[in-house]
Amino acid sequence: MKFVDEAVIRIQAGDGGNGCVSFRRERFIPFGGPDGGDGGDGGSIYLVADPDLNTLVDFRFTRTFRAARGENGSSANCTGKAGDDLLVSVPVGTLAIDADTDEVIGDLVGAGQRLLVARGGFHGIGNARYKSSTNRAPRQSKPGTPGEGRTLRLELKVLADVGLLGMPNAGKSTLIRAVSSARPKVADYPFTTLHPNLGVVRVGPLRSFVMADIPGLIEGAADGAGLGVQFLKHLSRTSLLLHLVDMSPYSDSADPLGDVRVIETELARYSEELAGRERWLVLNKLDLVPAEERETRVAALLAALHWSGPVFSIAAIRGEGTELLCQRIMDRLDARRAEAPVDGAAAALTDHS
Repeated sequence: MKFVDEAVIRIQAGDGGNGCVSFRRERFIPFGGPDGGDGGDGGSIYLVADPDLNTLVDFRFTRTFRAARGENGSSANCTGKAGDDLLVSVPVGTLAIDADTDEVIGDLVGAGQRLLVARGGFHGIGNARYKSSTNRAPRQSKPGTPGEGRTLRLELKVLADVGLLGMPNAGKSTLIRAVSSARPKVADYPFTTLHPNLGVVRVGPLRSFVMADIPGLIEGAADGAGLGVQFLKHLSRTSLLLHLVDMSPYSDSADPLGDVRVIETELARYSEELAGRERWLVLNKLDLVPAEERETRVAALLAALHWSGPVFSIAAIRGEGTELLCQRIMDRLDARRAEAPVDGAAAALTDHS
């Protein structure tokens, strides 16, 4: 299925039903009086987070959603039936934005969470409500109010604890295959990853985290080059970034330092907040570097970067070093969860069993 992470839809809540003007007219009952009933409320529209959905692809074909209108009131003080609410299922992690004002209406981060996006119209008033000692035969009523209507922009941001960054062919998909059950496409050419992939990494009983792999970045990504910048927003929910670097002398650039600088530059141009997030350096494909050169090659890169954060050396295709990496990630995530109260978004990431 094609991955779609943005959609624009039009929603229209139901109008309220009109109030009724009626008088009781029965044989042998003179001066029956007004008996016009109220209308029914219009149906509202809610977005509902559905854990069984993982894409907004359905909204490419259905773009307009209307809730039912409330029925008009009728005689004998009968109230019109309220319009049914409309529930629109979206993937967990969907952000709802008013397309006209750019106002963020809400963020659905928990399975089953509901978000009111368009309120139904209020019911009209029948003439029976207007009777009084001085107005015994009222002929006025009130129509129902229109339901809210708006254009929504839906954005899907995947829920993950750890995000992978790197140039094309840095080994991100290989790593996520090595440590989880996810099976993204892996090939010896760039841009094999065309959409985000999620994998649940289990490091022990009841201990796991979610890892997200996005398409690789290239120079100029912030200006629209390549694919990765379209999906950087999916890393906005992650608490830790793993920056994969291809250390192989046979890589496309054969310049690990330059590759790191390109990613750092594009990350900063896209979002200062994301660029400032905790980031670990993961040096991949070291199995392709002669054993006598590995230590020197790694030391030279770290010195040029003035790197002071965590560094891990792995060979993802062989699984070498991945177990230690995953254990350190789990320990770091556990420490973070212990430091701060679990909010709604974090709670959605805690249980992956």
